[in-house]
Amino acid sequence: MSETNVTSRSLHDLGLAAWFGGALMGAVGLNGAAAKASSANERAKIASTGWTRWSPVNLVAIGAHLVGGAALLGANRGRLAGQQGVATVSAAKTVLTAAALGATAWSRLLGKKVSEAGEAIVEGVTEPSAETPPEVAKAQRQLRVLQWAIPACTGALVVMNALMGEQQRPAAVARGFAKRVLPA
Repeated sequence: MSETNVTSRSLHDLGLAAWFGGALMGAVGLNGAAAKASSANERAKIASTGWTRWSPVNLVAIGAHLVGGAALLGANRGRLAGQQGVATVSAAKTVLTAAALGATAWSRLLGKKVSEAGEAIVEGVTEPSAETPPEVAKAQRQLRVLQWAIPACTGALVVMNALMGEQQRPAAVARGFAKRVLPA
């Protein structure tokens, strides 16, 4: 059995990096650029095309993150059970991952709704105009929030990974096991 988790860590970290970076670039770059299209009925279509092209890559990135995370969880089960604080951070990270997954899935469903509207006239990619059909406008308003919620959640996951890395320092491991075993 290998004594390192390089493959698991790489899947976990590269998957999260692509998920975070893609979401942030999409909100700032893709949606921002599409909103500048001169034709109001092309804006949503341009953004939808970009997001549709990104979706398979994002799916692979998320899958890599989850597979790598599951493997790391298995590899660190002793620390999870024995080192004080590790289970709490792991539980918080799981909740945050679920939130990011939910926001990503919901965003994709809403994006499909906007895409299926074809050449709806919109003010911006996530800003309806007075002429935008009501169901598309509703989806756009929700997407306006989700486009920032996803990089916020995945960015927070990056920070939690840093915290978990600090928990693996030898001194932190020793303190965590000692606090679990020794009475206060």
